Amino acid sequence: MRSLPLILTLALAGCSGVSNVSRTPVAHAYSGAFSEARALAANHAGLSGQARRDNGAAIDRLLAQLDDTSLSRDAAQLPAGDPLYNFAGRALLRRGLPLPHAFDRGDTSFGDAGRPPAAGDGYRPPLRVGLLLPMSGSQAAVAAAVRDGYLTGYYGESRRRPTLHFYDTSGGAAAAIARAEADGNDLLVGPLSREDVDAAFADDTPDVPLLALNRGSKTPPPGSAAFSLSPEDEGVSLAQALVDRGSHAVLIVAGSEEVQRRTAEAAKAALERRGVRIIGSLGYSAQMTDALKAQAGASPDAVLLVLKGAQARTLAPQLAAAGLSGLPRLASSQIVSGTGKPTEDAVLDGIIFPTETWLVQRVHGLPAQSNAAAQARTAKGPAARLFAFGYDAWLLTGHLEQLALQPNTSVAGATGRLSLDGFGNILRRPSWSQFTGGVPVPLGDGAR
Repeated sequence: MRSLPLILTLALAGCSGVSNVSRTPVAHAYSGAFSEARALAANHAGLSGQARRDNGAAIDRLLAQLDDTSLSRDAAQLPAGDPLYNFAGRALLRRGLPLPHAFDRGDTSFGDAGRPPAAGDGYRPPLRVGLLLPMSGSQAAVAAAVRDGYLTGYYGESRRRPTLHFYDTSGGAAAAIARAEADGNDLLVGPLSREDVDAAFADDTPDVPLLALNRGSKTPPPGSAAFSLSPEDEGVSLAQALVDRGSHAVLIVAGSEEVQRRTAEAAKAALERRGVRIIGSLGYSAQMTDALKAQAGASPDAVLLVLKGAQARTLAPQLAAAGLSGLPRLASSQIVSGTGKPTEDAVLDGIIFPTETWLVQRVHGLPAQSNAAAQARTAKGPAARLFAFGYDAWLLTGHLEQLALQPNTSVAGATGRLSLDGFGNILRRPSWSQFTGGVPVPLGDGAR
């Protein structure tokens, strides 16, 4: 039998041999496009103006080249504080993919130590809110719908609510903001126009956090956010829906109005970033059969229509004549403009389009849209989506801190499911509907 000292000596020698083995961590090998994007992001903070916008667009193009698995894997390996993470995280959210961890917001939380603790659902509203809206002028009707939606949410909340003050921006947003700041509000909601939002965000360190109700060319400063129903955001949602469906070659037909143009351009750019081939981008006209037949020869696998209802009804039989009606057809939300007669709209059957959730189904905390429309003109017709937007502005008022601090958190709003990216922009995943029997019918699982 071996002696105990000999056994101990051999054991310790074995342990010593194991402990001397080198264990140098293996560095993660990022995808080529991800590495290029990381190099661009390293210098992004030092840029301004058009150079900064161009650099951001270049980063987005590079990230768009990655499939979901590669993007998720590379983003998860970024070290804390890496300047690319905000870009990668935004790309993940737009694809409906989870974040590896929360965005690094420094000491910015959209909250205030003086507020009572958050409720179990994350509700933690400010103490005093200043609502910045134009009470007169060309945007007064838009502002009225937003205001009524906001107040519907405000008065429908049975828990603690902030004191609410209104400030008219008709005479100038800067003066209204100054008054709201001097009055001691701890959150400002508004202004409404893109120009006013850019002016409000010109100050990189505003005295009071601001939830802007539009998106301009400037990134919200730390502690502030921007919420919008912009055509560009819808274009990105349409592109993502087409990618989710596996489309590789898309034909686009768009009207000439500014909103249509902006939606189509954003969708086209987002599709191209994801490697989808644009077969053609046609301007709408009443007689397009020959042009459509020419495009059919290039074998598109989906059609995107950025048209109003009457335009789409005129185009539908021409798509059939060109042999394109059997393809998946997606449309912008404008397609419901000028619809409402099932016998006429039956020609649109099969077309899928994004919409505000409240317009097609019940939303917790809100009456049905038909009931609200019977009581308030700001909740009917084209104004209804602005009413829903206003309601969601109220929802965000109480949940910004939750969205900022808890990764992979979203709130179900009247316009869609809302989350917050690392740049202070509210991202919206809309609901989807499909024309069936000439009537829009909600889709249970998005546009897939």
